[in-house]
Amino acid sequence: MSDIKDRKKSVVLKLVFLVALLGIIAIGFRTYSKAGSTVEGSSAEVLTHTVSRQNLSVSITEQGTLESRQNVEVKCKVRGENTVIWVIENGSEVKKGDVLVKLDTLVIEDTINERSKYALWSLSGAERTRANAKRAALAIKEYEEGRFVIQLKTLEKDLAIAESNLRVARNMAQHAKQMFERGYEPQIELDEKLFSVTQAELAVNESKTAIHVLNVYTKNLELEQLRGELKAAEANRDSLNERAKMDGTRRDLAMAEKELCTIRAPKSGMVIYPSAQSWEKTPDIEEGATVHRDQKLLLMPDLKHMQVKVGIHESIIERVSLGMQAKITLPEHELDGDVAEIAAIAEPASWWTGNLVKYETVVELPEFEGLRPGMSAEVEIFLADYENVITIPVTTVIETGEGTLCWVQLSSGEVERRTVVLGDSDDVMIVVNSGLDVGDRVVLNPRGTVQDARDVSLSPSSQDEDSTEEKSSDENQPSGIRQTEERDTVDVPRS
Repeated sequence: MSDIKDRKKSVVLKLVFLVALLGIIAIGFRTYSKAGSTVEGSSAEVLTHTVSRQNLSVSITEQGTLESRQNVEVKCKVRGENTVIWVIENGSEVKKGDVLVKLDTLVIEDTINERSKYALWSLSGAERTRANAKRAALAIKEYEEGRFVIQLKTLEKDLAIAESNLRVARNMAQHAKQMFERGYEPQIELDEKLFSVTQAELAVNESKTAIHVLNVYTKNLELEQLRGELKAAEANRDSLNERAKMDGTRRDLAMAEKELCTIRAPKSGMVIYPSAQSWEKTPDIEEGATVHRDQKLLLMPDLKHMQVKVGIHESIIERVSLGMQAKITLPEHELDGDVAEIAAIAEPASWWTGNLVKYETVVELPEFEGLRPGMSAEVEIFLADYENVITIPVTTVIETGEGTLCWVQLSSGEVERRTVVLGDSDDVMIVVNSGLDVGDRVVLNPRGTVQDARDVSLSPSSQDEDSTEEKSSDENQPSGIRQTEERDTVDVPRS
């Protein structure tokens, strides 16, 4: 019995569920039918814009910052790296000669003391070697005119004595020979006298050889040694002189750089810090910062000649030319200016610029009191002016594969599709070259009120259907990109 009851209960539940499902489907169908009829019936109540002729000014607006066209740069002139111990406040008014920056001088003072000590040491050594060089020069002259002459005279005297002794020995040997031949002297006496002659001849030859050695070898050897000592003394003297001069130059340079550690204003005016661009590595100067030679520390702008730098996107830079008029909006003033400079090369695109490629454009300002560097400014550059042209709001047209379309409400209340040829435009209005007449009532936001506009927007273009290359390229794209494109096409705004 319980099984029969359970089976009946399940059948009843299924019937209830089926009835509820049919009711929900009926309600949804009815709601959809009412919504469709409402949209179709609201064509007579759509918002429209009456086409007319008017003047249209096309411009672009960019944000920029005021700066001076003529800046006097205050740079560090001290070699190496130095520490800032004091700097004037940003935006201060100074007079010519006022102190702007002070650098640490401890290292430079140590260099001055060290180089002064070395310079004195080198100068003392140079004076000593100068005396040695003079002594060496006198030693050469002293040898040539003194010691050499004495040695030569001594040897010549010895030669004269040896020659005299030789003559005496020869005379005595001759006499002994005669006496030996007569039998008055024995053989031994004759031999002794002949041996004395031989000794005298050897003494003469020895003296001549000594004189020859003195003139040819000893003199030249001594002179070469003395001349070498002279050259060494002179070289030592010159090197110490150069060292003393170099140490003195370094000392004087350090003393001059010590004066440069106190940087003064080259003229009267305002002093500002050089703001570093995001891609540069030059920070604003501050106490305790390390600076190097030729680093730009401060700027003294000319407040009478100001300008604004703005970045113009690459898609529109070709329309910007020199001399174009611009309106500069400041926090409290509006000024008129002219485009004075357009960069030939774009600024590097990177993540901090949103990967946008922009060209730096300079807009000059007229002389105006109260302008300060760094003030934010909105620059509107006027690209073109059109007089008495047919214009419509940009929200009334749709770009499709069939062309540029808009929808016109007729006097009967019906809505008609029109193909239009458009011209230049600003952010709100667009010039119509053909396709509309003055007095036509164009539908605003046709996607939200006209079913035909929605159908045209959602239908694929004929060009996309026939182009197999574009299809294959779309298929090769990541799924995320295709989904984004489809979402941009389908999710149209509705009123």
